[in-house]
Amino acid sequence: MREEISKYQRKLRLSNNLMQIYPKIKAETNEEFLLQLLKELHEDRDEKRRIRNLNNAGFLVVKSLEDYDYSQIRFPDRLQLKDLETLSFLDRKENLILYGSVGTGKTHLSVALGVNAINQGKKAVFYRVHDLVNQLESNDFKTVSRVQKKINSADLLILDEWGYLPLHQEGARLLFDIISTCYETKSIIITTNIEFGRWKGFLFDEKLTAAIVDRLVHHSHMLVFTGNSYRMTNSLIK
Repeated sequence: MREEISKYQRKLRLSNNLMQIYPKIKAETNEEFLLQLLKELHEDRDEKRRIRNLNNAGFLVVKSLEDYDYSQIRFPDRLQLKDLETLSFLDRKENLILYGSVGTGKTHLSVALGVNAINQGKKAVFYRVHDLVNQLESNDFKTVSRVQKKINSADLLILDEWGYLPLHQEGARLLFDIISTCYETKSIIITTNIEFGRWKGFLFDEKLTAAIVDRLVHHSHMLVFTGNSYRMTNSLIK
């Protein structure tokens, strides 16, 4: 009988954990048993989706907001800490620009927000800007298609190390295409230590820079990180 159950479980594409789930259910009626079984299967499927989305997000290290220190961050008037942590800006398709010196916690915060989005059932993807451009410039159609599909299906795109290294004209154009595709359809988080006036220095073209800034700044909040480098402060080299 277990083999028959397994056969129909596969045909109906039910959870592989079905055989472990249903013996633990305590119910007085068939309807109660069925309801509890469906709830358990639904929760199991959601958890597997969450783990899959977390693995596919591209985070180099998974981070959390637990005990995160906001004391050295200047928030804009239109965005409060509660709005940030509840991710209400995602529902409004708003962007975040995390600006400050190297090592002040920008990447940590961006990743932690991405993890929270995934825990809420959303999709987030993380790229270092140069890694993203290199993949988009690949001669492998499958690689380019995979990247575009990941970004298109995401609710949140995180672009780390914006402006750390200069781009050439084609790379800047490809980045512009991504920003344009995401405009008003999903949220973008950018981490950068470069002020707007210097973006032309790595985006190659003045008109292209203006177009990218225009799309990013519209519906955007800037968080300014004013602290010292966490890595330098806690370095073993004294």
